[in-house]
Amino acid sequence: MSTRRLVAHSVQALARYRLRTCFIMVGSLVGVAALTFVVSVGQGAKRKMLTTVRQIFGESSIMIGAGGHQMMGGPRPGAARLTLDDIEAVAKALPEVELWDAQQTMSASVRRGDATATARVLGQSERSERVRGRSVSRGVYFDAGAVKRLERVALIGETVAKDLFEDEDPLDAGILIESVPFTVIGVLEPFGTDLHGMDRDNEIVVPVSTLMRRLTNVDTIAAARLLVKDPQRIEDTAREITRLLRARHALAVGQPDDFSILTPVEVQRMVGTVQRVLSLYLPLAAAVTLVVGGIVAATLMLASVNARVGEIGLRRAVGAHPQDIRLQFLVETAVTTAGGGLGGIVLGLAAGQLVATRLELGAVFSWSAVLLGLLMSGLTGLLAGVVPARRAARLLPADALR
Repeated sequence: MSTRRLVAHSVQALARYRLRTCFIMVGSLVGVAALTFVVSVGQGAKRKMLTTVRQIFGESSIMIGAGGHQMMGGPRPGAARLTLDDIEAVAKALPEVELWDAQQTMSASVRRGDATATARVLGQSERSERVRGRSVSRGVYFDAGAVKRLERVALIGETVAKDLFEDEDPLDAGILIESVPFTVIGVLEPFGTDLHGMDRDNEIVVPVSTLMRRLTNVDTIAAARLLVKDPQRIEDTAREITRLLRARHALAVGQPDDFSILTPVEVQRMVGTVQRVLSLYLPLAAAVTLVVGGIVAATLMLASVNARVGEIGLRRAVGAHPQDIRLQFLVETAVTTAGGGLGGIVLGLAAGQLVATRLELGAVFSWSAVLLGLLMSGLTGLLAGVVPARRAARLLPADALR
């Protein structure tokens, strides 16, 4: 039988057995959609993660957090005793430290006239512009004098500016953080969301001394960031920082640290773990769905062979060879799963882009996801059709027609 007639006959059989065809296609569609979704969103998440890590943590940075827990997204305030004096003493004692910046945080209600918003307020020093690599897109950054004099000046993010001022110019305007008046002197450069999905443009930066005295009335800080001159010595510097802070906090041998230190080495280890999950484990989990779809397809095709014994016997009786029967069932299974796979690719990419838009991951269309979906759907179809095709080809004409 010619290949053209074989394909035509297979397509006619698919149209004749619509319900069975739909079930096989749905199994392939769901599996490929899950695989495409996971791969495309995973790649977008990896890009977002690497971009955010580069934004908030350079190769020469050391993060010190209050509390003895290790964390990726920033310090968690607790009962620790990390102070400005601690960080200043460390910076003076270690010539490897080039710049440093302390930080205290709070969530606050912000008001301007009838417009209100809730924003994350960061208290930072005048060095934060260089240490954290984020300046202003409009206006000016506050200076050391503003920090020393506890001035009530604020740098607001784009989200805060939109919520409070809409289309008006916020520079030199007054706002209330809780009940304390501040003057807006600058608008922060856009950042976007961080690894936790937090809108970093919904932030306000004020002098750390102002926040500690006028807003929170505390003597401790939540975190500090230090820039090291030589990235090659960053691990040695981190050990020296640990030694100095333990001595300042009078921690005895065996007592746990009441602070945490995060270095680029630890960040890379965390990033590597997340990348393995996104690149390997999640696609494997999604592939299980595709395997289940293949098992369903094979089961339905075996049932189809049993239901079409008479048809197979008649075709064998009029001259069809066993390889013709085998190829027919292989083509039927492969075409059905490939059709479901194409639908799954479209569905997976659409769902992936919808999720990526909500998480601000950008465009997540991935040729690798498309090619992987096509390859897996075709391979699953062929494998699922092997056993039914062999069984159909082994039927003897006399037994099939009996």
